[in-house]
Amino acid sequence: MQIPARLTLADATAFQAVALAACAAGERDFDLSPLAEYDSSAIAVLLEIRRSPGGDAARFLNVPANLRKLATLYGVDPLLFDNRTAATSAG
Repeated sequence: MQIPARLTLADATAFQAVALAACAAGERDFDLSPLAEYDSSAIAVLLEIRRSPGGDAARFLNVPANLRKLATLYGVDPLLFDNRTAATSAG
């Protein structure tokens, strides 16, 4: 599943519902490469995906470098990103 280009507080609730439904339907790969505008709400959505049924197998791919830094700042990087599968993009 491809994440939208914008994932901020204004967008988080709607996207979270879509992402959780996709995860429940068996989606496991979430492509984060489109993310261009985001805030801590993006981290919250990713954590909810991870906590959802089947979310423990979710893979967040093409993680923007600044999103990874934000996750590290909040201390949740190890919960979200498996260093073997979460390739980091420059964004």
